[in-house]
Amino acid sequence: MGKTEYLLALDVGEKRIGVAQADSQVRIAVPLGAVLVDGQELTALHQHIKDTRADRLIVGYPRNQSGEPTMQTAFVEQFVARLNPDVPVHYQDESLTSVLAKERLGGSISRRQREKGVVDAEAAVIILEDYLEQTYGH
Repeated sequence: MGKTEYLLALDVGEKRIGVAQADSQVRIAVPLGAVLVDGQELTALHQHIKDTRADRLIVGYPRNQSGEPTMQTAFVEQFVARLNPDVPVHYQDESLTSVLAKERLGGSISRRQREKGVVDAEAAVIILEDYLEQTYGH
């Protein structure tokens, strides 16, 4: 077996950024909550990268239904450029992750749960699970 790689996933939104982690050996994505976009998000995310000893950042990459980039795609790319992490970044297609996250969480998400970023963190979990499956298989 090769070296264990620690992975941190982000579901970048304009209000909150969902965060999840996993490693290449266990391959179970775990939600870490959400970071509010309040001017301190870059510092908070750098702390997450440090705390999880992340070797790679997996960032949800939005596209439209035709697979083309959108305004949100440009927003995510600009955000990652501002974050400027000192680890490699891999963009992972995030089509329908928010819809799937809501379904997984039972569909009826309370306003309080939404404000706490439960859906955002679950979306980051789904992004990370997709990456793990594509990269490492079952």
